[in-house]
Amino acid sequence: MGSNTKELEVAHEFLPFVRVYKDGTVERLIDPPQVPPSLDDPATGVSSKDVILFPTTTGVSARIYLPPLTSTEKIPILVYFHGGGFCVGSAFSAADHRYMNTVSSQAHVLAISVEYRLAPAHPLPIAYDDCFSSLQWVASHKTTHGSGSGPWPVAHGPDPWLVAHGDFDKVFTGGDSAGGNIAHNVAMRAGQEGLPNGVIVTGLILAMPYFWGSEPIGSETEEGRARLVSSRIWDFVYPLCPGGLDDPRVNPFGPKAPSVAKIGCKRVLVCVAGKDELRERCKWYVEGVRRSGFEGQVEEFEAEDEDHVFHIFKPHCEAAKEMLKRLVLFTQK
Repeated sequence: MGSNTKELEVAHEFLPFVRVYKDGTVERLIDPPQVPPSLDDPATGVSSKDVILFPTTTGVSARIYLPPLTSTEKIPILVYFHGGGFCVGSAFSAADHRYMNTVSSQAHVLAISVEYRLAPAHPLPIAYDDCFSSLQWVASHKTTHGSGSGPWPVAHGPDPWLVAHGDFDKVFTGGDSAGGNIAHNVAMRAGQEGLPNGVIVTGLILAMPYFWGSEPIGSETEEGRARLVSSRIWDFVYPLCPGGLDDPRVNPFGPKAPSVAKIGCKRVLVCVAGKDELRERCKWYVEGVRRSGFEGQVEEFEAEDEDHVFHIFKPHCEAAKEMLKRLVLFTQK
């Protein structure tokens, strides 16, 4: 089929991210290159591997990162969700792989980067369910004898890295952009439903998380908001959302949202970029959690001269280095 013919068969698109054709084919216009895992990353010494978490159901997989350790050492666990507007990106992309190698090395954490399913082929709330199930899968490894428990087994039993080296008293979850939104919602669900084996999330790390709402806040204007990706993308990735832009999953302080005081973690770190269109929403989130009656600690880091997810695309800039230091301190407390 010629390209001109296929152009005429476009069903809908969300530029600059995704184009969907009438035959159901999804073309991701932003499709960063992927890289394989490595048993010994030359820059950090971190080993990584890919694991299918749910081989007989969803097929959701993850990349697991392990820094150099002694044979019996137990280290904190970080369950991470990549960004990409719920419709692009990958845990296996070169940029995310590089970032997770660095985080695992510097923070000395066992990191699990989840390859959740993407809209529009898999519209929300599928990604939320994938990511919460992934956190359940991690928590199911906390057992006395390392045999695994709960209905979340991998194809060949529990993961040996998690069993041997995971400290289940120090479990963190986090993400950037849409992944930050997912991390918030996963932590909220953990607070409401609990996790296997009594695991409690120690800390939540949100890097420029995506939140929105039907009404403008701060310097946002109705006219200006309408043109922003942040306003338009929710309907594309969650077309059947019952609450629209005031659904609690995108507006945590909306009219029907449960109190964020119930979030299932002990501490929260929110990283903000000064030039990001989501800046005011991020700060609004910080203040909202502080006012909610949340009994844990809420921390904020802001890179005033940087834009959205700068830490992924400019990892060697000074602001990215400072943000990484803050994340390291957060996980080592």
